[in-house]
Amino acid sequence: MTSAHPGAAARGPLAGLLVADFSRILAGPYATMLLADLGAEVVKVEGPGGDDTRTWQPPVRDGVATYYLGVNRNKRSIALDLKDPGDAALARELARRADVFVENFRPGGLDRFGLDYDSVAAENPGVVYASVSGFGSGPRGRSLPGYDLIVQAISGFMSLTGEPEGEPYRAGVALFDVMAGLHATIGVLSALNHRHETGRGQHVEVNLLSSALSGLVNQTSAFVAGGVVPFRMGNSHPSLFPYEPLPCADGELIITAGNDGQFRRLCEVLGVPELVDDPRFRRNEDRTANRDELRPLLVERLRTRSKTDWFRDIIGAGVPCGPINTIDQGVAFAEEIGLAPVVTVGEGAAAVPSVRNPIAFSATEAEYRLPPPALDEHGAEIRRWLADGREEHSA
Repeated sequence: MTSAHPGAAARGPLAGLLVADFSRILAGPYATMLLADLGAEVVKVEGPGGDDTRTWQPPVRDGVATYYLGVNRNKRSIALDLKDPGDAALARELARRADVFVENFRPGGLDRFGLDYDSVAAENPGVVYASVSGFGSGPRGRSLPGYDLIVQAISGFMSLTGEPEGEPYRAGVALFDVMAGLHATIGVLSALNHRHETGRGQHVEVNLLSSALSGLVNQTSAFVAGGVVPFRMGNSHPSLFPYEPLPCADGELIITAGNDGQFRRLCEVLGVPELVDDPRFRRNEDRTANRDELRPLLVERLRTRSKTDWFRDIIGAGVPCGPINTIDQGVAFAEEIGLAPVVTVGEGAAAVPSVRNPIAFSATEAEYRLPPPALDEHGAEIRRWLADGREEHSA
């Protein structure tokens, strides 16, 4: 960087890094928010109409879409029309100064503005330039639109989700957008370490389909390593039992006995110790093969008490289990066990409740300096800063 960037002084592990955020929607903004939480100064560059998620509502908070609020804290916003020569020049100046550049335009979409990797790296050899796309930058994938729902379908994920005889379902969240955002963050941090050792930046590319296939872990491994095509099993697990919701007197309880010791303790709590030595259920592979015989024997006991009573006793015996909560109940449970899941970002009327960054550090905690910005909220400040730097650079 040629001069100090604007903004409140940060103290996190990434303090001092400048991130030029040319991304929108979810994957890119989630990645840059994580970097911002850890101290990086993030300048969010938006078109004149703003990030699409500003209008993805309901729900809203004070007229602002909560979707947008969820992934844009700790950033400063400037609206630039890249078709305008002056604004495009300011964008290139920001790219010249940045340590990290993040974008999720369709591959090749920034070329005509001089904001592609080669152009940016020519002026800023140390830049870590991260691109997030739907299907990669190759000739056959670059033109495909990268929506999470499409990737859930194409990757095979939806073929695994739903009841065996029912329709395929999507996940209740844009799962692979989030996963690609995490992979982008890992890529950026790895490239920064490489730059620390060599002084050279590089181009980091992430695409949703590759993130999906990696994130499907045992399911894709079943096919590529075992030649087995997985199928929908509802809430059941292909390799473990019990590992699913089971009905109690007043609702269902997730019970996951992942090894023989846990199954033994479960049977003791349920009052059916004889099942442990039954040859049909002695080992995990036996229980999985004979799940249709074992399930009714467990359910017979579980139906005698409430899910809350069983939860207390089963978890007390060291067997993983848990109720199926709504989102508000999930947040409340996290509060109950001391995770403090909600933080307040900003002060006074501008303060916004937000979900805590999930990473805990012993020395450099995540910080919550700025609420999600209004469109172009910091535009005048950033324009002055960039204009001063352009004059210095051209002198």
